[in-house]
Amino acid sequence: MILDLARLLLFPALMAFAAASDLFTMTISNRVSLALVAGFFALALAGGMAPYEMLSHVGAGALVLVVAFTCFAMGWVGGGDAKIAASVALWFGFAQLTNFLLYASLFGGALTLLLLQFRQWPLPYGLAGQAWLARLHAKESGIPYGIALALSALMVYPETEWVKAIDLAHLALR
Repeated sequence: MILDLARLLLFPALMAFAAASDLFTMTISNRVSLALVAGFFALALAGGMAPYEMLSHVGAGALVLVVAFTCFAMGWVGGGDAKIAASVALWFGFAQLTNFLLYASLFGGALTLLLLQFRQWPLPYGLAGQAWLARLHAKESGIPYGIALALSALMVYPETEWVKAIDLAHLALR
């Protein structure tokens, strides 16, 4: 039961925290990415994931890490976004990676367009005192892409083997 609760709650909670952190501070702590990596290995080992399957997940995470850090080096994404994307790829492996990246590009594009439009309007006086909102409104500020990554991950997570392995009937009876 503890394993099922961890599968059900750990990944979504960390993704929600990453999105909120990026929204309010425009940063994602390394601790979130490290917690995702540690959580993956803990749940993979506790759930009996086969070594070759675990290696495949590591390969997906490594591939996304290389591509994401190349994008970071070019100034296209932030370092926290690159690390979160790689951590999510570790959880999803190659099986769900395409869906995650497709959603991330769609949600990221929509978020970018929304913020560009938001930044064209004047910020109401009553809201200008909110530091996080003023930072989000600033034209020279970046896009908190961690929001799109987290939303994408949460869209794909229910279709993964992590969730399919949960015995929901057993959890409901408790």
